Amino acid sequence: MRTAEPPTGIDLTVRLGRLVLRNPVLTVSGTCGYGDEYAPFMDLGRLGAFTSKSVTLHPRRGNVPPRIIETAGGMLNAIGLANVGLERFISEKLPVLAKLDVPAFVNVAGHTIEEYRTVCRRLDPHEAIAGIELNVSCPNVSDGLVFGTDPDALGRLVADVRKVVTRSLLIVKLSPNVTDITQTARAAIEAGADCLSLVNTFVGMAIDVERQRPLLANRTGGLSGPAIKPLALHLVNRVYREVAGPAGIPLIGMGGICTWRDAVEFMLAGSTAVGIGTALFIDPTTPVKVLEGVEAYLRRHRLKSVSQLVGRLRFDADEPPAG
Repeated sequence: MRTAEPPTGIDLTVRLGRLVLRNPVLTVSGTCGYGDEYAPFMDLGRLGAFTSKSVTLHPRRGNVPPRIIETAGGMLNAIGLANVGLERFISEKLPVLAKLDVPAFVNVAGHTIEEYRTVCRRLDPHEAIAGIELNVSCPNVSDGLVFGTDPDALGRLVADVRKVVTRSLLIVKLSPNVTDITQTARAAIEAGADCLSLVNTFVGMAIDVERQRPLLANRTGGLSGPAIKPLALHLVNRVYREVAGPAGIPLIGMGGICTWRDAVEFMLAGSTAVGIGTALFIDPTTPVKVLEGVEAYLRRHRLKSVSQLVGRLRFDADEPPAG
């Protein structure tokens, strides 16, 4: 039997709703500022999309230090959504995003539905913004979990924001700190989300045994990095199989992605795109290496498009994947 020839070209483009990205590799919110801080370390044009740090209606100083520490296999952060606020973001940071040769997603956070709606209404008309990501799942502020852990509250928030976000892709970032993530995923989709990103950080703690005190001034923080990858992978696959896949809603998978193998795992589990965050603190060029590794993997497996990986994971009772 003649062996099929490998494809001469690989299609790395992916579709998130009506938006087509040149490749599936994104940055994760909060890990590389508003673009200008990260640009010296990597050609941002190699990304599929760039995600900014959170923007709130009013400026926030964030939590007092120490607010970030390294842990075994990961990192705990309790930054507390420190940011310049909506007005300075529009006047100072949006022009930076407009110069990027890559679609920009802006992460938005708030205390109330009215705050979310106000910020999103102001941001949506700007052509420099390709997508708005609702941060409803930050574990580092006292009220950051209200919307992310309550399906009814989340549904009301997304439905209200959906009314004012008419041009940009509407992404909802889900919290893993829930009993059943499919309930919040379903609520977000039914309320009008175009895309889901998951997962945000897990609530964690580290203790200084000599001082017998928490290492973070905030006591707890959000755990990210390789330590959470198996948990995140499971949640992505569950949301894909039970909710997002049947509804035709794309997922941006994140949580400990450091290598191309990690990225392939998330795509097999159901992610259309993947977000890289904590790994950037170790090697800012990680997205390029991940993308090159994914492309090499596709060639080895004689696949013509990266989209062929999405949801390809099979279980013993399933039909084998197409060749």
